Amino acid sequence: MSERDWPIEGELVVCSVTEVKDFAAFVALDEYEGRQGLIPIAEIARGWIKYIRDYIREGQKVVCKVLHVDANRGHIDLSLKDVNEHQRREKIQDWKNEQKAHKWIGFASADSKVAEKEIEDAMYKEFSSLYAAFEDIVVYGDATMEKFVLPDSAKSALMKVASENVKVPKVTVSAVLELTSSKPDGVNVIRRALRSAEPKVDGAEIEILYLGAPKYRVKVVAPDYKTAEKVLEKAADAAIGVLERADGTGKLVRKQK
Repeated sequence: MSERDWPIEGELVVCSVTEVKDFAAFVALDEYEGRQGLIPIAEIARGWIKYIRDYIREGQKVVCKVLHVDANRGHIDLSLKDVNEHQRREKIQDWKNEQKAHKWIGFASADSKVAEKEIEDAMYKEFSSLYAAFEDIVVYGDATMEKFVLPDSAKSALMKVASENVKVPKVTVSAVLELTSSKPDGVNVIRRALRSAEPKVDGAEIEILYLGAPKYRVKVVAPDYKTAEKVLEKAADAAIGVLERADGTGKLVRKQK
């Protein structure tokens, strides 16, 4: 269930069809407990509709766009036709992820003896979705946990549940470091440079492969491209800095000729 009592206009919502009439379909909004909505026949599908049940039926799970909300009268008008297949799949996946997150909070609550609502409220205060909060916990660990005003027992339980259940997508970026030193102990200088090129960054993994002097491939695996690029640049700057301070040279080559 969302932290808001009512959806907003333009929002995509997951609905369960409760009743289908000749002129409209009535639905329950799954993310807003107790809220009902109406899809007029003109918003069911594009073009002329002869039999509404050719397009929608009782018990079906659908994704709709919110057209209008009148909280005073308790009315929510919806459109089915304004949601394309890509939006539908994406919204259903988000909804499923949020269901998982609610279940995980139940586990954390049972483990920590802290009420589910207290945990959810703390997470919603910092994130728009519970699943996004769990992803952030996996990527940034303690830095994310510090944002939540919760007892330590709840934080520990959340960390455990996140690490056991959340699989964060990863991206990979790589480039070639060219490191050269003419000093008698140049090999040791380059070794120091390579060690400095593996900074500890939460959520990122760095691997350095020897390609043949003076080239070394630096591969970074991180949750997103922005983080991966930052880590790659940090690693390269550290290594090149070591070489330059020892009168050597270094450069990062994005693409090999």
